[in-house]
Amino acid sequence: MGSRTIEINRAPVLTLWAAVVAERMGFDWDEAVSLGRAVAGLNAQAKGRRLGLFKPAEGGAKQARKKKRGEEFWVEVCGRAVPAVSTPDGVRAVKGDQPIASDKAVRYLESKFGEDLAAARAAMRTLASAFAPEDLETRAYGLYERFRPEIPKGRKGWGAKGDLDLEFLASLADEA
Repeated sequence: MGSRTIEINRAPVLTLWAAVVAERMGFDWDEAVSLGRAVAGLNAQAKGRRLGLFKPAEGGAKQARKKKRGEEFWVEVCGRAVPAVSTPDGVRAVKGDQPIASDKAVRYLESKFGEDLAAARAAMRTLASAFAPEDLETRAYGLYERFRPEIPKGRKGWGAKGDLDLEFLASLADEA
């Protein structure tokens, strides 16, 4: 196992955790990692708006009605409603009008976690497997808030790295 503490931004941590949660809920890994990437993106977008970094999309109903997608449905992961579609490769989260490719989401995780990805995924799987899928879904975001890296509050924390303690993360399974 790699180092027990990883210095990392929160977004990839939430991406991986949401993917592990989705996998525990019954999605295969490629589906789960697409959903996880969307959860982290939706979280970042909401936080960015709260901090005044992003403006709400303009255009209103007229612009929204011009958008077309296939049969879209919603999947709840870590308390977030994620837009998704069925593709020939399985369920994929949607960003804009495009499915989120699982290979791109995996490359993102690999680039952020590096050699620690397997260790982080194993620790998260240990935690996720301590809960029945329906219990995990209701508790997933609260668990994330307990183990996520500590960063400065407000704008100072935007994009900042903190320490992810894999031993603490896995130890939360004892509380299940």
